[in-house]
Parts: sequence; structure tokens; C-alpha cells
Amino acid sequence: MKRKLVFIIIPCLFIITGSFAYAQQREARPVTFRKISDRLYETMGGQGAQGGVYIGDTGVLVIDAKMDKQSVDQVIDQIHRITDKPILYLIDTHSDADHVRGNRFFPGSVTIIGHENCRAEFFHTGRDGSPSEWNTPELAPFIPSITFRDKMDIYLGSKKIELRYFGIGHTTGDIVVYFPEEKTAFVGDQLTPNRPQLIHAYKGGSSFGHVSTLKKMLDTLDAEHFCSGHSEMTDREGVRSAIEAMTGRQEKVKSLMSSGKSIEEIKKEFDDQEKALVEIIYNEAR
Repeated sequence: MKRKLVFIIIPCLFIITGSFAYAQQREARPVTFRKISDRLYETMGGQGAQGGVYIGDTGVLVIDAKMDKQSVDQVIDQIHRITDKPILYLIDTHSDADHVRGNRFFPGSVTIIGHENCRAEFFHTGRDGSPSEWNTPELAPFIPSITFRDKMDIYLGSKKIELRYFGIGHTTGDIVVYFPEEKTAFVGDQLTPNRPQLIHAYKGGSSFGHVSTLKKMLDTLDAEHFCSGHSEMTDREGVRSAIEAMTGRQEKVKSLMSSGKSIEEIKKEFDDQEKALVEIIYNEAR
């Protein structure tokens, strides 16, 4: 029987004020939880990407950490409004700051888990070549202490959560957190349906790998719902549309390349918001 999802917004009483020096972030809205099931929630608002919270039999699992203490405190406060069970695990879907900078504001008792490539990318230099802040010894406890290569299962009592790695895409370390009972997958930044897909080439990300990764995800999981870091929940057709959009750009770039056009000429054939991705595709296809 197909599971019907009911969405309920749980308001947060705290209001974030002030500004933050994160170029990619807009002024934050208060954190809210979107209810997917009696156990599973999507974390909206706050400073940083959307994530998730799962209430298991024995404790709580959080997906992605947002960016600042106020946002993390709001997430924890909302968890305490739902359950008195302890937060046991924090899952990093990948290493981008808007997903992991808030790791440091979770209790020290929380176990942080990520893909082995994700952990390595914590120490990667920035886009401008600057050293990573995670090289600071004081931050060592807030980097994933447990990693995996292909698959890892977590049991919170009788409840199973699947961590899956399907390959390189947005970065080299993006994972999918899958909840079989809800048929819901949290995919971090492997999906950005409302804008051209972001690929971090400086971290080893790949547009062609991204297509392969999404296809493998659809072939492997029976998920019906997909939650991403920066857009509304989508379905399997939404994932297929994202694959088609990427492959369409790739074919167009390759066709223009074969006609002898330069990268600057090729970029003129695309909208401004697509040009960064087009340049990545061009560099991969050369």
C-alpha cells in the first residue's frame, strides 16, 4: 500500500537576528520541522542547508548540522519538544560548510558519521586555495569519527537506517540516507531541482559521475520521496528530470565543442546561471 505523507510545520520560538558572513546564505528564517512520518522530519530554515531528524526506538539521528550555534540550538530544542530520547548520531551527507560547520555545536556525546571521502574533504583546501579550518586541533572531535565505503546500516532498536554511497557527483563524498519504512531518501546536494546542479570540481566532483550516481540510486533504492539540501521534496520523476537536464547540457556542450566553438562561445549559448556548470562539463569532456 502506498504510504501517504502528512506535512506538519512545528514552529520554533527563537528568532535569529543579526547577519552572518556567509556569501551563499540568505538571512536565516527560524528553524522549523516538516513532518514526514511520526518518526521522520525534514529540518527547514536556520543558517545552513536543509537536513533531517529521525526518532528511533533508542535515540535520535540527525542529518546535517546547519552552520551556526543558534540554528543547531533550535534543532536540538525542537527535538526535545518531540522526544526525551538522546541524540546518538549526526550524519554528514558531504563536507560543504552549510551542512557541517554546525557539527561543533552538537553535544560531544554525539557520534558523527560520513563517507571516507567526506572525512578527507574536511581537510581539503578551499576553492581559493586557502587551508581548511578543520586542520585546527580543537575541531578534531567534530569531524566524522566513523566512516564507510559503500554501505552502512544503523539500527535504533528495531528501526533500520541505510547509509549508501553511489559514487562521485556533487563532491567525491556525497551519501544518501535512506529510511525504508518511509521510502524516503535524504540526498544532500546531489539534487538541486530548482537550479542548475552544483558540482564542486575543486573537490573532485563530476557532472558525468553525477548522472551515473543518480541512476544507480534509482536502480538500487525503492525510494518514492527525495529530500535535498536546498529544494522541496521531489519524487522519482523529479530525479529523472534532473538526470535529463544534466545529460541535455552535456550533449549540447559536446555538440558545440565538436563544431569547434571555444568555451567562451559555448557559454554564450546558455543562461548566466548555467555557465559555471557548463564550464565544468566542458573541462570534463575535453
